[in-house]
Amino acid sequence: MSSEPPPGSGQQPPEDDRFRKPPPPAGGSGSPYGDQPPYGGQPPPPPGGGGGPYGGDPYGGGGYPSDPLAGMPPLADSGKRTIARILDMILVGVFVWLLTWGFGVTELDVDTDKVEYGKSLGQSAIAAVLYIAYDTVMTVRDGQTLGKRLFKMRVANLDNGATPSVQSSLIRASVLWIPFAFCCACIWTAICGGWSYFDRPYKQGLHDKAAKTVVVSTGS
Repeated sequence: MSSEPPPGSGQQPPEDDRFRKPPPPAGGSGSPYGDQPPYGGQPPPPPGGGGGPYGGDPYGGGGYPSDPLAGMPPLADSGKRTIARILDMILVGVFVWLLTWGFGVTELDVDTDKVEYGKSLGQSAIAAVLYIAYDTVMTVRDGQTLGKRLFKMRVANLDNGATPSVQSSLIRASVLWIPFAFCCACIWTAICGGWSYFDRPYKQGLHDKAAKTVVVSTGS
């Protein structure tokens, strides 16, 4: 499999991206990291065996050499992802509240005669912009929001392990945060992020699937 992202996936990852998997040596069939064995120094799983929790290899691929995640760190725990996401929501939510309060844009103003939906829409727009900007900038930087950094995990391209491009990061953030801000915050967050609890083999949320990313453990 090529180490280059597929056409149309946005800008190319920088050549000095420390997470990007180098191409395998010419004529060789070893680990994409050269002589280092994958999976944190553990020997590769036996072909066709029960090397991982989902069968075949630790990431559930049909065969170890062809698995896009071969040589990458283990997939992040879905429970830790949820806690990290909640921390990010609280962090950005404080800024949303302060900003909307400062400009007099409240979530919902009700008097005896009418409901001010315009102000609710205004706060939703501010929330969407701030959440998307935060998630996109932090992901493009090194694949880690503050919550992910605390729990030692990062976002990576599914095909090569590199830090996602601006386009991929923006798609990922938009799928997660636009419905959250404008219509169904709790329900959409539970569906979009909770998808990783049941998805096999890559534990992707719906936003990961849209951007072709995974969340992996950094281990440090």
